[in-house]
Amino acid sequence: MSSAHPGFVDEALMTAGALSVSFIDAEDDPVLEPLPGETPLWRNTVVLGLFPDGTDVSAVVNLLRELVPDGHAVTVASTLVEDQDWVRAWLEHWQPLRFGRRLWVTPAEKRGEIDANDAIILTLDPGLAFGTGTHPTTDLCLRWLDGLSLKGKTVLDYGCGSGILAIAALLLGADRAVAVDIDPQALIATRQNAETNGVADRVETYLPEAFTPFAADVVVANILSGPLVSLAPLLDRCLADHGVLALAGLLDRQADEVRAAYAGFLDFAPDAGHEGWTRISGRRAGTR
Repeated sequence: MSSAHPGFVDEALMTAGALSVSFIDAEDDPVLEPLPGETPLWRNTVVLGLFPDGTDVSAVVNLLRELVPDGHAVTVASTLVEDQDWVRAWLEHWQPLRFGRRLWVTPAEKRGEIDANDAIILTLDPGLAFGTGTHPTTDLCLRWLDGLSLKGKTVLDYGCGSGILAIAALLLGADRAVAVDIDPQALIATRQNAETNGVADRVETYLPEAFTPFAADVVVANILSGPLVSLAPLLDRCLADHGVLALAGLLDRQADEVRAAYAGFLDFAPDAGHEGWTRISGRRAGTR
């Protein structure tokens, strides 16, 4: 259903017994950089409701027409979705992925497919939050972590999503990782994934309002360019003397703006790019 009032449609579909409701961009109108705490929608939004088999579609449509302000003017369509094992379907298409020299990310079911004597394996199944290693920005960060000497280090993963970067750092030798995200679901996913990978006792999770800045040896923030710019003063406080920092989630054309926000305290390494995305990294210049 396409409506100018997607929030009303959401409530109406749930009232009608929807198992889930999703918002989809009806045009090529991406929302790339919402501010923290915001959940903006597109100018033309399709609302998708998933109902159990046997639902009276006409009754749902009538309820939508009645409850949604523009209900009599919107377009409503329905289709039958065949039941299947969605996790199984996902597993068929995701193979173990290698990042750098040693680090692998794989679903639990496919750990046995990795044949490398020095492999460091991070197990990650589909879950609640962003971050499986398949996106170019996550790829860039995982490769950066694999190239570091992390033994005994403390790591801050700001904007942790699934926790993949914090957990990778711990598996690669870091002593402690702190993971921060604005989404409580991301923190749940991080703790679950840390438990799966046997590092739960070495990872801490915080919402931004509960996070106390500290001097980390390694800081990684895979977010978006706008938040990265605004977070520069905070991440400055969180980077130890001679510590290293990586920033990702920015498009190639956004690199100069982000780099300028960190130029006051970083000696930059060469940028790395992948499929139109850039990773900026560097080391704190001297001592504070």
